[in-house]
Amino acid sequence: MDDKFKKDILFPYDKIRAEQDKLVKDIKDAVENKKSMIIHAPTGLGKTVAALCPALSFALKRDVNVFFLTSRHTQHQIAIETLRQIKEKHDVEIVATDIIGKKWMCPVPGTKELYSNEFSDYCKSQKEEKKCEFYSNTYDKSKLSVKAKQALDELREFSPMHVDKLIDVCTEKRLCPYEMSMKLAAKSKVVVADYYYIFNESVREIFLKKSGKSLENSIVIVDEGHNLPNRLMELLSQKLSSRIISRAVSEAKKYGHTDMTRCLKRIQKILLELSGNMESGKERLLDRQMFIDKINEIGEYSEIITDMEFISEGVREEQKQSYVGSIGKFLKGWKGPDEGFVRIVRARNFMGKMVTEIVYNCLDPSLMSKEAVDNSYLTIVMSGTMTPTSMYKEILGFPEDTVEKQYDSPFPPENRLNLIVPETTTKYNFRCEQEYKKIAAACAGLVKYVPGNSIIFFPSYSLRDKVDNYFSQICNNRNILLERPMLSKEEKTVLLEEFKGYKDTGAVLLGVNSGSFSEGIDLIGDFLKCVIVVGLPLRPPDLQIQELIKYYDKKFGKGWDYGYKLPAFIKCLQSAGRCIRSETDIGVIAFLDTRYAWSTYLKCFPPEWTMKMSKDYERVIKEFFEEV
Repeated sequence: MDDKFKKDILFPYDKIRAEQDKLVKDIKDAVENKKSMIIHAPTGLGKTVAALCPALSFALKRDVNVFFLTSRHTQHQIAIETLRQIKEKHDVEIVATDIIGKKWMCPVPGTKELYSNEFSDYCKSQKEEKKCEFYSNTYDKSKLSVKAKQALDELREFSPMHVDKLIDVCTEKRLCPYEMSMKLAAKSKVVVADYYYIFNESVREIFLKKSGKSLENSIVIVDEGHNLPNRLMELLSQKLSSRIISRAVSEAKKYGHTDMTRCLKRIQKILLELSGNMESGKERLLDRQMFIDKINEIGEYSEIITDMEFISEGVREEQKQSYVGSIGKFLKGWKGPDEGFVRIVRARNFMGKMVTEIVYNCLDPSLMSKEAVDNSYLTIVMSGTMTPTSMYKEILGFPEDTVEKQYDSPFPPENRLNLIVPETTTKYNFRCEQEYKKIAAACAGLVKYVPGNSIIFFPSYSLRDKVDNYFSQICNNRNILLERPMLSKEEKTVLLEEFKGYKDTGAVLLGVNSGSFSEGIDLIGDFLKCVIVVGLPLRPPDLQIQELIKYYDKKFGKGWDYGYKLPAFIKCLQSAGRCIRSETDIGVIAFLDTRYAWSTYLKCFPPEWTMKMSKDYERVIKEFFEEV
């Protein structure tokens, strides 16, 4: 790629990585020909800069904007830093806005503990009643105040800046960071944001209106796109539980709403009737109209919702959140469509008490994504585990002429050993103490000759702990660290730094797929030498999974692949991807389970991976590290 081409696309670095040049040219062609793309590009290829440069170059020449969407805070930072480097390298004016969830930008104490819908209602009431100092300082009779205009000029001058800096500046000036970011977005060519700013219809409408932009004139780039389907399905899913109703009853009593207290108790009784004294772990499908009819026996369905909304407004004036309001939102959502959704009643044990739940869960992410994709100038979805690209194209509702591309890894293949160990299994009907001992022995053997740190990923915490009972005894010459569920950002950082501190002596971190360390961490250099993926994180075939398989079978004829097998396998690849993060990294990635040797799973590995299968893994690993 010559200097003229790099200047034309605003490439900020002197050197372009192997394979990255192909990616850049393909994205440039897609943008110029107005074609959406699904991209599988391995770690280290430089996807962010490869997508932003040709998109931004095109946008600056046309009346087009760029939305760079990512769910990870670190990726926000990378995108903003890339834009800063482009600006410095090519001396071009770039105004960009970095936006996260409105709740997370709010400087009012206590708001971050609220659920998103609770925060939305609380924020709305505070603004309407002129109780929010930050919002009131930002506007003067619906127009930006003089103070806000001055701050906006300052923010524009410092742009591109990370959202944390914007929040700090606005908080210090006692202005609303969210409203200021919307005003900055109106002057920006690039907006870095979370998925739902574009894919959630109600959020999108508000965002586009406030920022003065249109989807039709916007290039949408989705980073870490393998997460998009689940994120969208979660956004369209709702849950009602007996625990939430109990809290709502206490809330209604506290504020003297006697009639609502009686109503909630009857709804609680309906949940118990629907569960039919189910044992923990049991579930069954629920009919939409049956539940509505039972609520109508208490009172008119829509009137109950109206009463709940009215009561919740008063409650939020006192305590920010309202459980009564949450139930009202569920009842309103329950009247949604059946197609692409599943309705389930289930019972489960929570801290020694039986809890009944009703869920209304989405099975089809295209219900959210298709409209945005169809109406955007074009949409690019990319990830290091975007295989097969055809699956994402179908389940996200991309058009037929979408360009699908897969790229090779830019890293030296000799620096990496991809190993399948066809021993042991985590299949449910094989789980027993003897199998846990075998898994522990195999893991100990796999890390034996690793000259540094290893991470072992398990399908679940419970399985991890059962294996660790034996592993910690066998592998007692290594420091063993355990990832706990639901680590805070600070706790995760502390554990990661402790793990990195053992790089010379070698520690083993036992984590889980989809946990705190399976995505979003970079251990470049000598901090990680081996990743072991134990078993397959296949979800128990509960009713939701069964209905998902049926739905994808009906829609695509690929229910087993799209609804069950491939989502689990992609989690394994994400975990495996923690090992090799740069062209100088050296490491082993081992997949421990007999099923990895089956053709049905073997063919799921990315085409650029060269897999080696061996039961003599200690020798193979020892020789690998001796030779590299």
